[in-house]
Amino acid sequence: MDLLQYLRIQTHANALANRRLGAALLLLDSGEWPAPRTGFFPSLAQTLNHVLAVDGYYLGALQGEQGLIQAYRDFRPSANAAEWVRRQGDSDLRLVAFCAALDAAGVDAMVSMPRAGHVQRDQVGHVLAHLFNHQTHHRGQAHAMLSGSPVKPPQLDEFMMPSEAHLRVEDMRALGWHEQLIYARGN
Repeated sequence: MDLLQYLRIQTHANALANRRLGAALLLLDSGEWPAPRTGFFPSLAQTLNHVLAVDGYYLGALQGEQGLIQAYRDFRPSANAAEWVRRQGDSDLRLVAFCAALDAAGVDAMVSMPRAGHVQRDQVGHVLAHLFNHQTHHRGQAHAMLSGSPVKPPQLDEFMMPSEAHLRVEDMRALGWHEQLIYARGN
C-alpha cells in the first residue's frame, strides 16, 4: 500500500466514524449534548466542537487559506448535536475531497500554519496524520462520554480494513461510496 492510498482510506474511515458517532448523538435528549461529563473537555458539546474548530483550522491551512488564527477565534460552536452532525459531515467531505485530489508531490508539500508569534511548517502528510490522530483521540473521548448516557456508544473502528466491508455496508451506501473505489490498490 502506498501513502496516498492509506490517506484516502483514512479520510473515508474518519468520515464514516464521525457519521456513525453522529447517528448516536442524534438519539440523545437535547440536555445530554451540553451535560457535564468526564473528559479533557467536560461535555460532548465542548469535545466535539473542539474537533470541528481544529478541523477548520487545519483544513484551512492545508488549502492555503488566510486569516486562520482569526477564523479559529471566531469559531461558533454548534448549539446542538444535529448542527454538529451537519457541520462535521461537511468538514469531513471537504477533507475527503482534499485527499482525493492529492498526488505524491502534494503529500510532501509544505504547509504553513500561523501560530501565536510564529509560523509552523510541516509536510502535508504529517499534518494529515496529526489531524486524523486528533480526531481519533477526541472521538474516543466522546465515545466514552456516551457510555454515561442512555445511548449505546457505536462501533467506530470498522473502516480501515478491506476485509471488514460487510460491517460498513450501510454506512458506505448512505454516503454513496463504493468499496472498490476506496480500497482498490493504486487508487
